[in-house]
Amino acid sequence: MIPDPTSSPRHRRRADRRLVALAAAAAMTAATTLAGVLLATTEASAGTLTGSFYRDPTTNVNVWLAANPNDSRASLISQRIGSQPQARWFANYQPSTIQSQVTSYVSAANSVNQIPVLVPYMLPNRDCGGASAGGAPNISAYRSWIDNFAAGLGSRTAVIIMEPDSLALQTCLSSTDKADRNSAISYAVTKFKQVNPSVKVYLDAGHSAWNSAADTASRLQAAGVSNAAGFYSNASNFRWTADEVNFGRNVLNALGNGNLHQVIDTARNGKGALGSEWCDPAGRGTGQAPTTATNESTVDAFVWIKPPGEADGCAGPAGQFMPDLAYSLAQNGIVTSPPPSPSTVPSPSVSPSRPPSPSPSAPPSPSASPSTPPSPSPSQGTGACSVGYRVDSQWNNGFVVSVVITNRGPAISSWTLTWTYAGNQAVTSAWNATVTASGANVTARNAGHNGSIATNGTASFGFQASYSGTNTNPTAFKLNNVTCS
Repeated sequence: MIPDPTSSPRHRRRADRRLVALAAAAAMTAATTLAGVLLATTEASAGTLTGSFYRDPTTNVNVWLAANPNDSRASLISQRIGSQPQARWFANYQPSTIQSQVTSYVSAANSVNQIPVLVPYMLPNRDCGGASAGGAPNISAYRSWIDNFAAGLGSRTAVIIMEPDSLALQTCLSSTDKADRNSAISYAVTKFKQVNPSVKVYLDAGHSAWNSAADTASRLQAAGVSNAAGFYSNASNFRWTADEVNFGRNVLNALGNGNLHQVIDTARNGKGALGSEWCDPAGRGTGQAPTTATNESTVDAFVWIKPPGEADGCAGPAGQFMPDLAYSLAQNGIVTSPPPSPSTVPSPSVSPSRPPSPSPSAPPSPSASPSTPPSPSPSQGTGACSVGYRVDSQWNNGFVVSVVITNRGPAISSWTLTWTYAGNQAVTSAWNATVTASGANVTARNAGHNGSIATNGTASFGFQASYSGTNTNPTAFKLNNVTCS
């Protein structure tokens, strides 16, 4: 997602300059409305962070802007994305240079009295072998890398977004692997605080439509969150800020620790999510600008963890800056303050040939609202019901599925969907439905909020599963014992 001089990170149509200006004006109007709603519905105080975040002139977007000043997309991308502070990802395994990389970045932020936001992304088996696979070769090497990382942190305030996906995505880990990972994260938190007591470390809480608040709290506790500043949510995802605030409150209640706080990734949530789409979904927009003035006592900051315009792995390789992606996000985004003129954006001092590094691909999870289901394809069946079954993500021994049911018959008040796998698949967790299995036979029952389906209406849910051998899709479904055909 994000760049750094040697360890860097991880849309749509071109338009003439008149369309750019119109898009900017429309987005500014939308932002003003949203800001008013946010201020009216949140508390009057903010969290424990103060100050402004570091605007790095060497981000991938600013490298592209410097190399393409006459591109028709450049002005809007500069105003909406290039001008904003974004996190720096440290995602390439270079143990001999990581200390100097961190020192360079932190020192640059300190020199302008701004807060650096750093993302260590180096745990073994990160992203469960997905689009951002990689990391240190083993836990011992990781701890050594953390020691070197910590040595570069200096003594002033810095924000550390600790290992995206590390706690929310553990489907591919054995119980031993989980214990090792928790121990490594706890070690890192302690090490960072020993070296720099002013550092603020936040652990991975997934997002509001992934794991439950209670489950999330349990994972955070196991990884030593009590020694950290708190947790972050929505990294690389698109969930509404209000949903993340409420989710964070529930996690904090489950943790029962009043000293902990939350930060929220608002980089791409200006339009909310597109169902369960997580990999470069169309029509999304940049969200609220990074700030420590959150007007919410439990939230320390809104930050841009995932740099807008850097691919998740579908529009391009994970972490690669895609100008069409950035332009679409800028067009559809909200603006919380008048954008600066392009001349105020610092010029990057690094070569635009610098390769990208991976960023996390937050795994798919259900839409928070059953009214915005994903659109899996192809749909199977055209009779009394049809079912869209789509594998959103798959790794060496696991996968994630989105399911959309369309009711072609009379309205129903509750539903049960059944199917049979031909291979060796086993459901491990689910959302928006209760999913159980008996051998190869799987049964999904509605959650409390999505049981009613009108004629030609839909309901959606999702699940994670493991498999061995070939992961073959089921070919037949029954809705309330009626075959979807």
